[in-house]
Amino acid sequence: MKISLDWLRDYVDIDLSADEIGEILSNRGFPIESIEPVGDDTLLDVEITSNRGDCLGHIGIARELAGATGKPLTLPDITLDESDHDAAAMVQVKIHEPALCNRYTARVIEGVKIGPSPEWMQKRLETIGVRSINNIVDVTNYVMMETGQPSHAFDYAKIGGQTIIVRKAVNGERLVSIDETKCDLNESMLVIADEKIPVAMAGVMGGLDTEVSEATNDVLLEMAHFEPVTIRSTARKLALPSEASFRFERHVNTENIEWVSARCAQLMTQTASGKIAKGMVDAWPEKRQRDTIGMRPSRMNALLGIDIPQDKVMSIFESLGFAPTIQSDDLIACTSPSWRHDLHREADLIEEVARCYGYDKIPVEPKIHIEVAPPNPREKIAGRIRTFLNGAGFYESINVSFIDAKTAEPFSELTAEQHLSVSDVSQKNLNLLRQNLIGSLISVMQSNYNAGNRPCRLFELANTFIPGASHKPGELPNEHTRLGLAIDDDFRVMRGVIEGIITGLCLNSTLEFKPCSYKWAQAGAQIFLDGEALGMAGLLTPDTAAQFDLDKQVVTAAELDFDLLLANAGGIPTAKPIPRFPAIVRDLSLIVNEPIQWSQITSVVQSKAPAELEQIDFTGLYRGKPIQNGKKSITVSLRFRDDQGTLRHETVDGYQEAILAGLTESLGAELRTA
Repeated sequence: MKISLDWLRDYVDIDLSADEIGEILSNRGFPIESIEPVGDDTLLDVEITSNRGDCLGHIGIARELAGATGKPLTLPDITLDESDHDAAAMVQVKIHEPALCNRYTARVIEGVKIGPSPEWMQKRLETIGVRSINNIVDVTNYVMMETGQPSHAFDYAKIGGQTIIVRKAVNGERLVSIDETKCDLNESMLVIADEKIPVAMAGVMGGLDTEVSEATNDVLLEMAHFEPVTIRSTARKLALPSEASFRFERHVNTENIEWVSARCAQLMTQTASGKIAKGMVDAWPEKRQRDTIGMRPSRMNALLGIDIPQDKVMSIFESLGFAPTIQSDDLIACTSPSWRHDLHREADLIEEVARCYGYDKIPVEPKIHIEVAPPNPREKIAGRIRTFLNGAGFYESINVSFIDAKTAEPFSELTAEQHLSVSDVSQKNLNLLRQNLIGSLISVMQSNYNAGNRPCRLFELANTFIPGASHKPGELPNEHTRLGLAIDDDFRVMRGVIEGIITGLCLNSTLEFKPCSYKWAQAGAQIFLDGEALGMAGLLTPDTAAQFDLDKQVVTAAELDFDLLLANAGGIPTAKPIPRFPAIVRDLSLIVNEPIQWSQITSVVQSKAPAELEQIDFTGLYRGKPIQNGKKSITVSLRFRDDQGTLRHETVDGYQEAILAGLTESLGAELRTA
């Protein structure tokens, strides 16, 4: 923010040098980039943080300087010479988007004479790098640099129907801005329109057709407040930044608009003659409630490491316009002033005290003491999972929590509109909070395949966000930590990985896979840990894989509830003696109907097997000649062992025959012989 020293002294009576003023501002959190003479004046280039939109004008900086020096802040006196014509009868204002335009005011100045500005105004504007155009436009720029509130002057005669409508643009509408940029508008942009067409891009730039020219006789003066995000979005999409959009993006003082409008109208009549129509058209759908914030002096002293006297704290708050009141021995209540939009909580007030009292007064110890704390249980379990997965060939993926509709749609039961989202601003279309991790991992796998990184095994440990049941605005989402897995291999490999995680973490727990249907999986399973739902796993369908250019690969994905893993982690392993007698293994290749599932086979085997059956393993799956269509061959490995003695093959033959008979009777299974 470029500040003219002579201009600054209009509002606060100080005889300090530019260097002294620069030091005061720097100590209060406004570093000085440079100080340089400009003619008879001095220019200070002040760095303003994004949360201090109130200081993007000379009065805002003067307010800070007055608070620091104890000098009073002096604002210009305003007296309006109004005509008998009523502004309300000359212009109408309609706000169709109250969420995007909180207030819009209009004044009419009649009989103006367009010409050059007074020399004093031109000199001040040129000092801070603003080019003089004509007296009306210069006044709007002067007042913006004075107060931080942008405004715009329309040629009143060129406003169709003398009606201002604040609405969203219609796709396909076009507006030529005052700098002759052809702007193609869309429904995401807020515009100022008359009864027929847009005449300005709200908060960004006016239109060429309605700009003030030498032929202008009457001026319609706009003064408004626009929602910062929509202004930033429009300015970026149109690649049309402006001094006005820069300020609207950082909030303006809505409650001060009437005063600023009067100030602007007063200067217009002083520099361009004319008469101000009586009154102001003021559309203000909803007035902002000022926040009352409490601060505990004990908390402040603990955070800052110093004891600041209460009377000093009260003095600081009063100088900042916070209207402090003492509520108790350890509570001071402040009301956020209309020009401060960055005060919301106790820490904000403590920060104000610190910067005004002096950061240099906060003690700094010569040594920094660092205490090494052991990892908590959550960190330990996460570390064990990462170690196991790294050993299994997985790489950790760290993604942002926002995804686009293309990534969200295949893996979510909800539509994109039912996701929690943010406005489409800086991340193009990445504005949906993800409800699972699978979509992000499959997208990362696609990127790795495009780069030639194969094979690809990925995992991610992160939070997901599910909307609340009521879907009410402001309702917090259900936020849960999940473990996502994705591999370019078949389902049984994924199952083995999950079993390995459970074996290493949740000793003596029972893991169960139950068939389940998911729209993204051609074969899916719901996973249970000791009867509780742990997560899901599935083999991607060709259509889903094709959306990510992975249709030529076998891709399996899974997602587990990390909090459930954490709750079940631990336990004492059950010790077993080393077997004294050898085992006998029999592999059975069974031909079964295509719909038969592995769980059905294991269930029948367990019901027919003797106590000597030690383990059942899946060995392989085959489809094709000579197996007829509609059937498949599944190879089952059975391991038998007797703890009391050595098993004989003749005995195991009997066990095998009983199991085969049960499979044939229950599932129609046949023993494959070729």
